[in-house]
Amino acid sequence: METLIEEMLDGQIMLGEAISEFEKLYIQKALKRYNAHLSKTANALGIHRNTLSKRVTAYETPP
Repeated sequence: METLIEEMLDGQIMLGEAISEFEKLYIQKALKRYNAHLSKTANALGIHRNTLSKRVTAYETPP
C-alpha cells in the first residue's frame, strides 16, 4: 500500500482523485462478490442501499 501511495504522489495524483478511484474499485469488487445484489453489497459495505445505488450511478458502475 505504501508503494502505491508513493507512486501516486510521484504522479501528482490529487487526494480527491485517489479517494474517488479507490471507492469506485472497492464498490466494483464488492458488487462482483455479491453478484450485483445491491442490498447485500450495501450491507457488506456498511452503507444504505440508496447510497450505493447513487454511487454506482455516479461512477457508471453496472450493478
